[in-house]
Amino acid sequence: MNRHWILLPLVTSLNMAALADHHPSADTSSMDDPYLWLEDVDSDRSLDFVKGLNNDTAQQLKKSRLYKSLHEDALSVLDSDSRIPQVNYQGSYLYNYWRDQSNPRGVYRRTTTDEFRKAEPDWETILDMDAFNEGTDKNWVFKGMSCLSPDYVKCLAQMSPGGGDAIEIREFDMNSKSFIEDGFTLPVAKTQASWRDENSLYVGTDFGEDSLTTSGYPRIVKLWQRGTDLSEATTLHEGDTKSVSVSAFRMRDDAGDIDLIYEGTSFWTTDIYQWLDGKMHKLQIPDSASMSGYFQGRLLMSLKQDWSVDGSDYPAGAVLIADPSRLRGESGKIEMLVKPDERTVIESVTTSKQGILVTLLKDVVGELKRYEPDDDGGWIIRDIPFPANGAINVISIDEETGNFFANYQSFITPPTLYQVNGPDWRPVSVKNQAESFDADQYTVRQYFAISEDGTKVPYFVVMNKDTEFNGSNPTHIFSYGGFRNSLTPSYSGSYENLYGAYGKLWLDRGGVFVSASIRGGGEYGPAWHQAALLKNKHKSYEDFEAVAMDLIERRITSPKHLGIEGRSNGGLLVGATMTRRPDLYGAVICGVPLLDMKRYHKLLAGASWMAEFGNPDDADMWDYIKTYSPYQNLKPDTEYPATFFYTSTRDDRVHPGHARKMAARMQEYGYPVWYYENLEGGHGGSSTNEQLATRLALSYAHLWKHLK
Repeated sequence: MNRHWILLPLVTSLNMAALADHHPSADTSSMDDPYLWLEDVDSDRSLDFVKGLNNDTAQQLKKSRLYKSLHEDALSVLDSDSRIPQVNYQGSYLYNYWRDQSNPRGVYRRTTTDEFRKAEPDWETILDMDAFNEGTDKNWVFKGMSCLSPDYVKCLAQMSPGGGDAIEIREFDMNSKSFIEDGFTLPVAKTQASWRDENSLYVGTDFGEDSLTTSGYPRIVKLWQRGTDLSEATTLHEGDTKSVSVSAFRMRDDAGDIDLIYEGTSFWTTDIYQWLDGKMHKLQIPDSASMSGYFQGRLLMSLKQDWSVDGSDYPAGAVLIADPSRLRGESGKIEMLVKPDERTVIESVTTSKQGILVTLLKDVVGELKRYEPDDDGGWIIRDIPFPANGAINVISIDEETGNFFANYQSFITPPTLYQVNGPDWRPVSVKNQAESFDADQYTVRQYFAISEDGTKVPYFVVMNKDTEFNGSNPTHIFSYGGFRNSLTPSYSGSYENLYGAYGKLWLDRGGVFVSASIRGGGEYGPAWHQAALLKNKHKSYEDFEAVAMDLIERRITSPKHLGIEGRSNGGLLVGATMTRRPDLYGAVICGVPLLDMKRYHKLLAGASWMAEFGNPDDADMWDYIKTYSPYQNLKPDTEYPATFFYTSTRDDRVHPGHARKMAARMQEYGYPVWYYENLEGGHGGSSTNEQLATRLALSYAHLWKHLK
């Protein structure tokens, strides 16, 4: 399309009136924010502004035949009956939460293992969220069911009004399939509650004044006995106000249960205590280490930094297994269970009474191993033979037998659910998702771009086998680059897919899809994340720009055909790179983003992320952050790529004010803005498949409009 047309302002008279009194200069880091009013989430003025933007975008995109076709394709993928149910072992049943056309809010249901193997299992509905929502005005969203083992009868149902992180908790009985009238109940808050036993809970919630951290999470954890008022609960631990949160839970094992209390002192550091005989015992481990499980009376932990103890050196990324007594400073044993290498990272650890499952990533593709103790005190290690070049996710494990379900998928292989049982531990396919696009015509290649400092940055390209490297292919890069999150191969439209229904909406229409594994993520372990932390955050952006330039140099695409997308921290990524290098891209999708890095720590959960980004109230740190903060770096008289923002009014993690204010500033400078703010959905941006299909169709309509 005509690049000059992109710069024509897309502003209604309503939005112009809202902006008329504000004329800030390009550099606003030292002045009051003229769009602060847009942080008032539910004010009439803010919502009128949002409705104006939503209406403008709907007028431009929703009326086209392209949008209608994209929406139809997206909904057909999301509502497909062949989607694999993500099941969870609980006693003699498998449980699943399911949304489809008939159940837009979803049903929580169960079946037996034998029944599940059938092509059409008979499911028993436990909780129908559509029926639950009848007669209410809050649009309750199911957030999970935490049940007490080993019987799994007493449960804590978690529900959110509008899909945010704040939840209401009600005790639920699995036998009667009903809420317990006089059971445990907690009002809406960012609550962390877990079972200690059938008559007591560990609870961290909003207990009133001074009970929350500056991040908005519980600062105090208590033990609450059944039949007593919450105000009578016993305080176990009070954390610092500047910590992220405090929580407690019980790990269960035949060798003896263990009670742990966590105080997240930052996003990446935690003080861990064992509550034993009515006393708190701080575990003597690095505060960056995380607990990965409990196996036959020993704790599993993952290291994020090198650690020397008892004359042994353990590298960052290793998984250790230790006697709790040794971690309390007493006698006991510590040993290394899994050691990473420069190409391999331990992605997850799952335990049962019989063995330990370890999921690894080698050059961003999955492997799975099973560890079980031998008679000599060592370990029997088995490779679980899954297909190559994909992602493996352990869905659920039977605590008693160690039998488990795992999902395998790749960019062009639909998800397959495997059941893996002893004693041979060979995966057996039990469910296959139908293809949502014809994969035979596509190929997946992994390339490595060279970043500015010489680092090799891996990225996957999914494209038609007949793609000509002529610089004219519409290309869509998705990336994240933060918080140690890894982007792994994921099929278009699958339950766990991060990228949306890119098969039918993008590949089948002639596009090229790219997933970039930049620094800041976890693809190569703790060092890969730490390389782009705090004052090295720009390394993520340099990596992303290196991938874009590599695609251009290979003539897979060119700037006018190159679109980029990121969400949350990824929204910050694309916001930063579009202001750093607007010449590299033709279109941007910026989802539930952080954009105003001057104020991010003052909004909702933002204070909890200062260990990732730094504190902008520190003058030295702000001198660095302001070099990339998108809101402060947007300038007039610059040719920016066409930008589509999406967010949610009910996002209580990343404030919708980020996207609103960036859109307002772009409009003021005369740039067009495409925008979609869903009124519910929380940080995920949607609560139903219909809402998600709308957002996907708008996003891809935007890309096709500006890249083809």
